[in-house]
Amino acid sequence: MRRLLGITLFLATRLVLAGGPVHEYRLDNGLKLIVKEDHRAPVVVTQVWYRIGASYETDGITGISHVLEHMMFKGTHAHPAGEFSRIIAENGGEENAFTSEDYTTYFQTMEKSRLPVSFELEADRMRNLNLIEPEYRKEIKVVMEERRMRTDDKPTAETYEQFASVAHTANSYRTPTIGWMNDLKNLTLDDVKKWYRRWYAPNNATVVVAGDVDPEQVHALAVKYFGPLKPEPIIAPKPRLDPPQDGMRTLQVEVPAEVPYLIMGYHTPVLKTAQHDWEPYALEVLAGILDGGDSARLATDLVRGRRIATSAGASYGLYSRQNDLFLLDGTPAEQHTTRELQQALLEEVRRLQEAPVGKDELERIKSKVVADAVYQRDSIFYEAMKIGQLDAVGLDWHLADQYVARIKAVTAAQVQAVARKYLVKRQLTVAELVPQPMKAGRHPRAAMQEMNNVVR
Repeated sequence: MRRLLGITLFLATRLVLAGGPVHEYRLDNGLKLIVKEDHRAPVVVTQVWYRIGASYETDGITGISHVLEHMMFKGTHAHPAGEFSRIIAENGGEENAFTSEDYTTYFQTMEKSRLPVSFELEADRMRNLNLIEPEYRKEIKVVMEERRMRTDDKPTAETYEQFASVAHTANSYRTPTIGWMNDLKNLTLDDVKKWYRRWYAPNNATVVVAGDVDPEQVHALAVKYFGPLKPEPIIAPKPRLDPPQDGMRTLQVEVPAEVPYLIMGYHTPVLKTAQHDWEPYALEVLAGILDGGDSARLATDLVRGRRIATSAGASYGLYSRQNDLFLLDGTPAEQHTTRELQQALLEEVRRLQEAPVGKDELERIKSKVVADAVYQRDSIFYEAMKIGQLDAVGLDWHLADQYVARIKAVTAAQVQAVARKYLVKRQLTVAELVPQPMKAGRHPRAAMQEMNNVVR
């Protein structure tokens, strides 16, 4: 019989995040519990965040975090394979999971009285997963087929994968979340068991609960279900940082496709690594200026104006565990080339470097960025996710409360400063998809796939 660990209240903060108080607790076994009250509907969202993802993996075992995510639905001794999803469905809930570079997350949305069901199931599979060879052999085939469908058979995804492996040299973001096919073929059940035992422990997890709940009751349930679980020694991975890039890198990806595609990336800091804490917010606004809706510069100038591109975009994420990339991408219009599109995108960057953004444009873009953030925070699930994401990458989740104010505070001079400092040629990597003839009998592999189809 497992020994019940003593539970101590570590911290109970009552701060307002999007209109509802947030409460934080720590159990003696190291598990963190964050509860956000939101009494608009009798619903509860449960999310379990493990601080483990693709960026923790080493060569030879890439994709193991994602494989383990699949195996987490294959049952325990108490709840055999298939029972987890069946029980959640019988209780009127929805569930799923995802693996990213920095974390793996499992979640359920249920009627509020069903929270004990979620806790019982998640606590059971946190330490008691039944990893057996027959289930593993089936699931690794599923993962390999997923890789074929989502990467190998999608030209833009394959291009991004090759691009990331060149843009990053030491940073572990260079490997795909789904893993290299050779690693998947050679991965063993023993590898997965060791990964599970090492990282899936209460002291490497944060449970986020949001919804129409009483925080003290949630805490009591956490004591009941997660409290008995034993911790593991967790040794944080050593930093894996890219050395300074001293010149532009270029590559071509030649695969069967219908249209060309271009992706460009500049090395940039994130909120956790920036020298000045305003820089990531300025980069966020800069991305909005380029690609913040139909009135943004790329859509106005390159797509509708000069008609150089059929699509063009910019993206940046400030909540990562390690330095990342500011991305530009697009598909050239007919009669235009990727080289022309590249030059046009570089011209847009130069405009930002040479002249401050006008007041009206800056305010319009900031309003759009803020409106998007406020709209997203109307979702209970999104509120829980933002808390969990920040905590999982080692940031204070209270930063979610500061986002709107920090975006509003960004100045035109700051946008120009980060453009001059980071969007420079020596820190740039450019990848070009060069379409090859379609093979007979193969389905068309259109290059214009949404970037959210790309597995990272």
